[in-house]
Amino acid sequence: MRLYHFLSDVKQVGKLTKKISNLPDSYIQRAMEQVEWKTPRGYPWYQKRTVGRKKYFFDADRPWSIDFKLRNEIGKHNKPYVLEPVKDWSFFIGDRVEVLVGKDKGKQGFVVEIFEERNWVIVEGLNCKLKKQEAAGKTFHLQEEQPLLVTREISHVDPVDLKPCKTEWRYTESGEKVRVSMRSGRIIPMPKKAEATVDYKAPSLYIDGEKDTPSAEMVKITFEPALKTFEMEIMEEMGIQEDRVPAPSYWY
Repeated sequence: MRLYHFLSDVKQVGKLTKKISNLPDSYIQRAMEQVEWKTPRGYPWYQKRTVGRKKYFFDADRPWSIDFKLRNEIGKHNKPYVLEPVKDWSFFIGDRVEVLVGKDKGKQGFVVEIFEERNWVIVEGLNCKLKKQEAAGKTFHLQEEQPLLVTREISHVDPVDLKPCKTEWRYTESGEKVRVSMRSGRIIPMPKKAEATVDYKAPSLYIDGEKDTPSAEMVKITFEPALKTFEMEIMEEMGIQEDRVPAPSYWY
């Protein structure tokens, strides 16, 4: 029997979604927050209370976007959905996967987008749907990739024979956590694109902004713990030598 839970009851955003966005958690929380009334500041005698949306509907719109905010406006009632929980997420941007359902069954492609809140991934060029658009009095039909469930609609590809396989997380002798094919025992390497965010393609290429802490200062050691009191540290800094002999004390 499979266990399911209502993701609309979950307020947290997926860890991988936050990593790809490269945005602070506080900003994401403020952007997705839907507050109808909140106790104003400066009134400590009032009971702290916040009235607003507690259950959010997650779809292909990112939690910090305007479309997400409009979808979760106060007063709107979205249909709840069930979701199979994933204990250890193992799909990342750049992974080669095979589609297991639909008209593109058996075809392989690369993951280009992840929606961890819904267990969705977008595979480049596969599972497409025609979308009607109108512009300048003309009608266009565009192919748009639809999300696929990682639990039963896609599978990893074994690097040995390029066939679908199940994977699990294991640890190497050096303690590194890797993905391993359960059929061949081969390690599935992490794609380089998994390190990319909206700000950089690789962490080494990131350029610090005005409010960023320089990398050199982040590793600078400013305090070294020692078994000394504050007075002992001051005396050592000023070159004071303690030559007094404490008087004997007795305990009865």
